[in-house]
Amino acid sequence: MVAGNSALDLFNSIMGKTLSMFLKNLSTYLSDCYDSIAVFLCIHIILRFRAITAKRNIPALDKYWEAVLELLWPRFELILEMNIQSIRNTDPQKLGVLDTRPHYITRRYAEFSSAIVSINQTFPNERTNTLLGQLQIEVENFVLKMAAEFPSRRDQLIFLINNYDMMLNVLMERAADDSKEVEGFQQLLLARTQEFIEEILSSPFGGMIAFVKESEGLIEKGQLDKLKNDEARITQLVRGFSSTWKQSVEALSQDVMRSFTNFKNGTSIIQGALTQLIQYYHGFHKVLSQPTFRSLAVRSELINLHHLMVEVKKHKPNF
Repeated sequence: MVAGNSALDLFNSIMGKTLSMFLKNLSTYLSDCYDSIAVFLCIHIILRFRAITAKRNIPALDKYWEAVLELLWPRFELILEMNIQSIRNTDPQKLGVLDTRPHYITRRYAEFSSAIVSINQTFPNERTNTLLGQLQIEVENFVLKMAAEFPSRRDQLIFLINNYDMMLNVLMERAADDSKEVEGFQQLLLARTQEFIEEILSSPFGGMIAFVKESEGLIEKGQLDKLKNDEARITQLVRGFSSTWKQSVEALSQDVMRSFTNFKNGTSIIQGALTQLIQYYHGFHKVLSQPTFRSLAVRSELINLHHLMVEVKKHKPNF
């Protein structure tokens, strides 16, 4: 019976007070609400309702949707900013005894962030991405602050790897593989894993690794002859490696599997360490094949590289 503005006026005269009551109730509820995921879900429900009414050409609720969103967005942003501030102000020394396993705060962050990211992917919002980015930076800083509480670099790295790995796994269950959060933690995990591999190889094989690095530097400069009187050192390195490498690799494997909460991650770290070890021993072979060292009798005691690779494969864990 009515159309255009007359229809809108009729709708407002009937439903206006009801909608005002909804807005008032929502405003009262939000003033004491700290459930940011619930608020964010409400925002996305409204975005979908708004899309449906637009598709059906029903403009009567347009102002109501806008009014609801004007209540929800500021509250959501405020709660997120409070989370960011809370992480920024956290003192690791007040969190009790730390161990190298994933921390409950990083798990909470990962689950919270993955929920927001997975919802946001359906109706992307740049302001939400910005706030999530700030939260991620604060969490990364917080993890570094907690790691600094461990006295040894080895324990610091185990703590960092365990936490990055856990956050990455939770995020990848719900978020897209190319999301900023996933990419950020993948890079951090890779860098710290590489550093940890160097750390665990340095104790049993540090002498050989240092010799290879030093020799490669001198080869580049054409100054390898500086080491031609190091026969005793080279003999010790060759024989030391041949006699202890199996026990060292076994101990290294057991140590890694004890240190990491995720078996799959522990396995890939062992494989990375064994691959790196073979590369260093390959470098050792190459250095000793240079004219400067070609006449050394101890070269005959070097383990055949292919044989070493076959033996090393036996130490790769299978899960």
